[in-house]
Amino acid sequence: MSKHLERDLQHLERELLTQASVVEGMIRNASRALCKRQVDLVWEVMNEEQAVNEREVTIEEECLKILALHQPVAIDLRRTAAVLKINGDLERIGDLAVNVAERARSVAELPEFLDATNLESMADVAVEMVRGAIDAFVDFDAVEAKRICQRDDEVDALNDQLIGEVQTTMRSRSDLVEAALYYFSATRHIERIADHATNIAEDVIYLVEGEITRHRREPTQQDTSAF
Repeated sequence: MSKHLERDLQHLERELLTQASVVEGMIRNASRALCKRQVDLVWEVMNEEQAVNEREVTIEEECLKILALHQPVAIDLRRTAAVLKINGDLERIGDLAVNVAERARSVAELPEFLDATNLESMADVAVEMVRGAIDAFVDFDAVEAKRICQRDDEVDALNDQLIGEVQTTMRSRSDLVEAALYYFSATRHIERIADHATNIAEDVIYLVEGEITRHRREPTQQDTSAF
């Protein structure tokens, strides 16, 4: 590998880490805005969106330039491809954080709804997944990336529990139906953030091991009993 390619890849990865840090902050602020009714944080999230979008385009352009100019192979090709894919997931996570912030702005104008502890816990796990996936990328750690993938089940379980709470509230309190719908929408966005964190972790596994793991699942007891 030429020193010019290594220099360009290192610069590309630094830009990706900057993007990840900004997006992580957006999720945290959107979560606090929703769970703590800190509406002032909504505008902080909104103000970051344009910068995230612009950085996403810049990173993509740099990836394509590396592919065209250096024609990387083997691990360097995987590094470039991983950055390109992770970049898209981070931009989408930023969009989802904006969606959560918008729900927070709407909820702030309505009566108190339900205890947001579980919703906050779900958002915390999603943030930890994003950060953990990026750390695995930096550390070239496929084992940690696989652990992040497994945490998606934790978010799904919290999501199911929250949906049950929302449905119960909607049945018993007709005056809270509108607020319940906003909370339901927010849980879906947070669940999707965790899905994108899983995508990033899967890209790290591809980077390290050269194996595409998307759309695979562990065999269930029913599957194994068929043999």
